[in-house]
Amino acid sequence: MYYIFYAFAWVITLFPLRVLYLLSDFCFLILYYIVGYRKKVTRTNLRNSFPEKSEKERRKIERRFYRYFCDLFVETLKLMHMSKKQMNRRMVYINGEFMAEQYAKGKSVMLMTSHYGNWEWTSSFSMFYPDKPVYQVYRRLKSKNFDRFMYSLRVRFGAKNIEKNETLRAMVRLRNESKLCMFGMLSDQTPSPNNIHHRVNFLNQDTPVITGTEQLAKKFDYPVVYVSVTRVKRGYYKCEVVPIAVEPTKMKEFEITEIYTRMLEDAIRKAPEYWLWTHKRWKHKRK
Repeated sequence: MYYIFYAFAWVITLFPLRVLYLLSDFCFLILYYIVGYRKKVTRTNLRNSFPEKSEKERRKIERRFYRYFCDLFVETLKLMHMSKKQMNRRMVYINGEFMAEQYAKGKSVMLMTSHYGNWEWTSSFSMFYPDKPVYQVYRRLKSKNFDRFMYSLRVRFGAKNIEKNETLRAMVRLRNESKLCMFGMLSDQTPSPNNIHHRVNFLNQDTPVITGTEQLAKKFDYPVVYVSVTRVKRGYYKCEVVPIAVEPTKMKEFEITEIYTRMLEDAIRKAPEYWLWTHKRWKHKRK
């Protein structure tokens, strides 16, 4: 099945995105109206996150989300053949000066990212600093074939991948080698029950949050930024670097995590359809 999928994806992504969006529109009809992929999870998340909205308003967000979810799927596959020139045109980065300032001080930078907008395309960040690579922290997929496939997509534009359990060791090694870089951390995931150290009110719900990025930033004294992704129009994005902590060691405990959470929440409230609502974000309830 994997090789059939790979062959199909390789051929279909030779077509331009405007053609792939026709496939996305078709997938939306199947996924939303026939399969109903994780529709119950999505509706529960939307109902709990936006209790002030009417059922009609939430259903509108729900349909928009599934449409975008299918767009995200074909945009991710398009990475197989997308050129640097195309990526430069479709993903615009803002406030890169902050990164240069930190490098001049001899510091690497922590990037707090999220499942908002096209997070796979943000791997192209490394194109703007070819001598300062992005190390993306990721969790291996259960399928070795699909894990290898996604790995290859994420390194196409020069980014590097670090398996989650190897993060600390890799950061120590890179620091000892005096190599400056960026560490991309998907920070809106659900921590395992044994790793819940802090909770915040996020989207009207008591939410356990990952604090690993903050802990690493303080340990190495690396500045932290929020990677804000905005969809300009279909197939085009704006990615802005927003500083959270220039001197993380001077921040209060969990303050960095809470600032990031508020920034992400603001983005979701402005355009909720671009966040990953099918994720079981609130599965670990407070005892």
